[in-house]
Amino acid sequence: MEHRVRYKVYYEDTDSLGVVYYANYLKYLERGRTEYVGQQGRDIRAWNEAGFYFVVYAMNIRFRKPAELGDTIEVVSIFSLPSVYRGLFKQRVERSGEALVEAEVEIVCLDKARSICEFPALGG
Repeated sequence: MEHRVRYKVYYEDTDSLGVVYYANYLKYLERGRTEYVGQQGRDIRAWNEAGFYFVVYAMNIRFRKPAELGDTIEVVSIFSLPSVYRGLFKQRVERSGEALVEAEVEIVCLDKARSICEFPALGG
């Protein structure tokens, strides 16, 4: 299932050239993942309270074109579970349907002891 969330690019997001500073895309992608999880029936805080912590294990990111001050961007997130221990988010940042940034983000689930555990059903 594809999930989309929109953001406006503010001055604080940009560098001296008026384009989004590269590290800020990590924030947009994180927000997209958090919103995705929340749309599955339980927000991230509730998962944490239940003893499940979703953390980034690895990331591959490609910067194709910059977003600019004043743009409206969309973060598109698709989640799959390649194994019971590793989740995969395929994400992209778009402007008017054009891909600006593409990322693959592998996440793992930790329990309260910070040990890896099986992913719970995100809808549960």
